[in-house]
Amino acid sequence: MGRPPLHALIHAGNATPPLVIALMGPTASGKTALAIELAEALDLAVLSVDSRQLYRGMDVGTAKPTPEQRASVRHELLDLRDPDAPINLQEFCALATEQIKAEHRRRGIALLVGGTGLYLKALVEGMRPPAVPPHHGLRAQFDALGQPLCHRLLQAADATAAARIAPADAVRTQRALEVLYATGRPLESQQRRDPPPWRVLELGLDPPDLARRIHQRTLALYRDGLVAETEILIARYGHDCPLLGTIGYGEARDLLAGRLQEGAAIALTERRTRQYAKRQRTWFRRQHRPLWLPEDDPLQTAVLAAVGGLR
Repeated sequence: MGRPPLHALIHAGNATPPLVIALMGPTASGKTALAIELAEALDLAVLSVDSRQLYRGMDVGTAKPTPEQRASVRHELLDLRDPDAPINLQEFCALATEQIKAEHRRRGIALLVGGTGLYLKALVEGMRPPAVPPHHGLRAQFDALGQPLCHRLLQAADATAAARIAPADAVRTQRALEVLYATGRPLESQQRRDPPPWRVLELGLDPPDLARRIHQRTLALYRDGLVAETEILIARYGHDCPLLGTIGYGEARDLLAGRLQEGAAIALTERRTRQYAKRQRTWFRRQHRPLWLPEDDPLQTAVLAAVGGLR
């Protein structure tokens, strides 16, 4: 199917208020490829909303856009920190908002792309998390206790947050406990909303063959160097770096330590990824109302929706 002459059709700078396109969907659903096509078609940057692609050195395991993909269109909000310096939601929202404003000044449209539901919701709805700075001494204590016990502590103190945070997610578990310790109140009870001054067009990808895509993605991670990347990260940041519990890295770490054979590590990574995708699907269907894009030509539908959003 031929593409319309988009540069002749889009005059985003004249749109008031400006537009945010939020492309969302579970892992392995094809967001990166479609985002690049959409960014090229509309002359936009891709603003990544992925809580793990924020970190330098975590490239293979997070399926970060390749150097070739990043050369084809500008990508922002990648490689912001080293893995031993986690970014909290408040910090991410501040950085992302500046990028959105920059795109609005340049084009009148900003393109958010990612699968981290809470981060997307915070941006499109203007959630304002509490301004609690990192407490490094407390985090060291959490590391000493271990993630299983920390998650049980969170379940006892803030069941709502514990239900939302995966048991293996040490970074978010520690942040929720950190806020509880600093304020005496659950994280969710302190989040206020300040609706942003822009319109939002939510687009969703949820292909029916997601299980096959996840299987292929998992094989590709191990083929493309996940284990070697994990070994480098362990050497730089230590075996107990919380971000190394992330899907894929956790299994690669156990493989390197001799606790898993390669076949078992691959199978466990695939199973954890399917479980994560299920949680993502539930989140996007309950917390957002995207236009779900058809499988046959998602770009055409996305472009037409974006053009319509400018009128």
